[in-house]
Amino acid sequence: MATISIPKRRFEFTRTQRRALITGLVFISPALIGLAFFTIWPIIQSAYYSFTNYDILRPPRWIGLQNYERLLNDRVFVLALSNTLIMVVVGLPIHLLFDLGMAFLLNSKIRGLSIYRTIFYIPSITPVVASAIVWMWLFNGQYGILNVILGWFGIAPIGWLTDPNWIKTSLIFMGLWFGGNTILVYLAGLQEVPTHLIEAAELDGANAWQKTRNITLPMISPIIFYTIIINIIGYFQYFTEGWVLTATREGAAGGPANSALFYSMYLYQNAFQQFKMGYASAQAWILFVIVLIATVIVFRTSGWVYYHAEE
Repeated sequence: MATISIPKRRFEFTRTQRRALITGLVFISPALIGLAFFTIWPIIQSAYYSFTNYDILRPPRWIGLQNYERLLNDRVFVLALSNTLIMVVVGLPIHLLFDLGMAFLLNSKIRGLSIYRTIFYIPSITPVVASAIVWMWLFNGQYGILNVILGWFGIAPIGWLTDPNWIKTSLIFMGLWFGGNTILVYLAGLQEVPTHLIEAAELDGANAWQKTRNITLPMISPIIFYTIIINIIGYFQYFTEGWVLTATREGAAGGPANSALFYSMYLYQNAFQQFKMGYASAQAWILFVIVLIATVIVFRTSGWVYYHAEE
């Protein structure tokens, strides 16, 4: 049986295409150079340092998997990881539900709606450190306004930042203040829900909960999915609020009994206070693997997301 051979054609640029390619590469070269030197190269370096004993002052010394083995036996590392997982598993759902509820309220037709939207968005453009310092005064165990309000109802003062049983609750509560960006994303999604579907459901006698459950939530499910992914990545890197509210004059942070010591805080302490760069690099790569696994799990369980195809 005869076979027909089709000659392979070599793709060749024309002179105009080659000139356009070179021009394009020249224009994006600053971004490519920045990506190579400030992102790709540091990633490669951290991967190498994670297998070395490196303290900046002396050249890195190869020690294999010893950093990873030490981390598995490091009680402080395990505690920091567990504190972070509590924020992800408990704090993140509370924040997302709160932000979604606020978006529903801000999507209603009431008088002065633009003022309310502005009020809820302002905290997200306020510097986190400045806001955290204000909250530090609010949480003060002696003269903080929260304990003053509790005193009006005969409730004993609570050590919001000094009691290991309350400090993570305090941080979760404070985190509700910074939900402006997520609320804005949800609000944009709610305003894109087709009104004719809502009107058709009303004609069929659907109540508010039925319309929300069967129409609104499925229509904004891709946005909910997006915010879950973004916030999971962000919460695993929880740092600023915990550091500001628990830092001491000696430079330590983490609260009483390290009850508010989170993964990124412990990584920072190892890298920039104790200069254990190899140890910190191993922590960074373990965090990368954890976030990757969490993200894959969310993607694998995303069957509830409904993608509406517009006609």
